[in-house]
Amino acid sequence: MFHIVLHEPEIPANTGNIGRTALASGSRLHLIEPLGFVLTGKMIKRAGMDYWDQVDVARWRDYEHFLKETGAAERIWYVTTKAQQSYTDVDYKPGDYLMFGKESAGIPEEILAGAKDRCVRIPMAPGIRSLNLSNSVAIVLYEALRQQGFEGLEEKGQLHRLTWQE
Repeated sequence: MFHIVLHEPEIPANTGNIGRTALASGSRLHLIEPLGFVLTGKMIKRAGMDYWDQVDVARWRDYEHFLKETGAAERIWYVTTKAQQSYTDVDYKPGDYLMFGKESAGIPEEILAGAKDRCVRIPMAPGIRSLNLSNSVAIVLYEALRQQGFEGLEEKGQLHRLTWQE
């Protein structure tokens, strides 16, 4: 299992989408407060569709509380546009935490400054500030899952009304 950590998320639709991704991937979602929305709101439920009540969600009052209670300090990969290495350049292990910052500002530099080797970025065209948060989570999480052989996930689908033609 991987852990998705959102540091002070601001947009309920992104958080709902990320919750759905967490559920689909067998990951746990950690929300570090303050949140920029009410968690029980209609927007987040709609974005998470009818799955939201099944999402494994933990809420933390602040980053220090999260670190103290989870013991995750040495297992966190900080996903940030400020990183020097690509998200594909590291070896992810089950139980790792993938941390993403809030949409407007990213992860605070006070957190990043002492963790250069644990920071990763998604390559982008020059001059682009960032990707959508829920897209970024999916990109990095599924690389981590790929490295683990998609353990525990269904890899083959079936047509609903027809059969595959040989």
